[in-house]
Amino acid sequence: MSSASRSAILRLINASQHTSCPCHGARSPNHTHSHAQAISHLRNFATPVHAVEKEYAFEVAASNLRFGDGVTAEVGMDLKNMKARKVGVFTDPNVAKLRPMKTAIAALESQTDLPFKIFDQVAVEPTEDSWRKAIAWAREHDFSHFLAVGGGSVIDTAKAANLFSVYKDADLMDFINAPIGKGLPITQTLRPLIAVPTTAGTGSETTGTAILDITSRSFKTGIANRAMKPVLGIVDTHNTESCPTAVHISAGLDVLFHSLESYTAIPYTERTPRPANPILRPAYQGSNPVADIFSLWALQTTVKYLPRIAKNRDDHEARRQMLLASSFAGIGFGNAGVHLCHGMSYPISGLNKKGPQYRHPGYVTDLPIIPHGVSVALTGPAVFQFTAPSSPDRHRQALAIFNGTNVSDSSITSIPDCEIGAYLYESIARFLDGLGVPRGLKAVGYTTSDIDRLVEGTLPQRRVLDLAPGIGDVVGSDGREYLARIIESSMEY
Repeated sequence: MSSASRSAILRLINASQHTSCPCHGARSPNHTHSHAQAISHLRNFATPVHAVEKEYAFEVAASNLRFGDGVTAEVGMDLKNMKARKVGVFTDPNVAKLRPMKTAIAALESQTDLPFKIFDQVAVEPTEDSWRKAIAWAREHDFSHFLAVGGGSVIDTAKAANLFSVYKDADLMDFINAPIGKGLPITQTLRPLIAVPTTAGTGSETTGTAILDITSRSFKTGIANRAMKPVLGIVDTHNTESCPTAVHISAGLDVLFHSLESYTAIPYTERTPRPANPILRPAYQGSNPVADIFSLWALQTTVKYLPRIAKNRDDHEARRQMLLASSFAGIGFGNAGVHLCHGMSYPISGLNKKGPQYRHPGYVTDLPIIPHGVSVALTGPAVFQFTAPSSPDRHRQALAIFNGTNVSDSSITSIPDCEIGAYLYESIARFLDGLGVPRGLKAVGYTTSDIDRLVEGTLPQRRVLDLAPGIGDVVGSDGREYLARIIESSMEY
């Protein structure tokens, strides 16, 4: 057995034993494993390899960013500077009527000989069907450049349209993350895309990630590849002025959990297998020193400023700071990755359309919707109680941030490692309460009879589950058991 394989097995033994601490608390799974069981729990990797070797490197990729008051007005000059021949502009029906889009159109029209076409039918929470419509539209034109003005749904749809305009004969599932799709590498150069976010949430302006709802399977997934990241993100503080309070809160929750999950993901050196070729190195690599800096800053900023926006959406300083936090968190998770909260959020959102049919207050839609940030937050307290023993110091740092203090404060240092998870559970729950987040899955209509379906919808999310600390073989019996217990603990709090 190679030393790399032994190291991987030792990590899994340590992870599998992390819940045996007598202080771990009733909410978390309590499960011990023998050495032989630990060996059998070596993950069945989504990418087949001949030998399991640990990773030894990480990459840092992010879009160029421009941040400021009113910078959307520069986008016409940017595209002209890029020598754009024809621009495909993407937005949704709501943003199409608002100031950000009007400013962007005026900027395009201010330039001579800069033709553009507008697709304003992007779906909020995009689906296979909505992506296919956008892709078909983009393929009808020969765009040299793309511009997205809107939230994460708009930016992600523009990324997909760009990708499949270059790969004109490819099927949607060719690039969808494995094992749901084929997860093929992107080897051709895509068209330049400029992203103008109108929410402080997804951080999609910084990443190569695009998410959609696979309605036929009642869960979300997506494509994650550095090749899809925008060449420029224009982060304009004016663009969230018209954002409703409910959207501010949900988007901000996405920032919160992007930060927490990327900071607590397994370290990049513990992600196996190492790809045989650098082009196969995933965008989501595990926590690393660069992502940590961005994730921690975003977490601190969100905990401080999101409650201010919830009380007063016209708080300019809070909106400004949340836009920064969104982009910072995007750089963090875009290189480190997210894990359990996001993995479980995809079936929570997807199953809602056929199951509870919950409609979140404050969203302009006639369709059932658990907004993405809310779906992520519903499992937050239980998830971080579960993951705390994997890295007590990191979870202690998160607890200090939620409690408005620092790790050297006696109220933090006096807590034993094995109790950090229970304290963090309560602090996250208290923070969510302050934002009016539904108190668990029952509050949005799920019951204990839905647990198995939610687990089944989570298991295919290998892109993120393989970064989850302490879960062992994510598609084996221990993975199912842990996921079921976390979801059960998330029913109410």
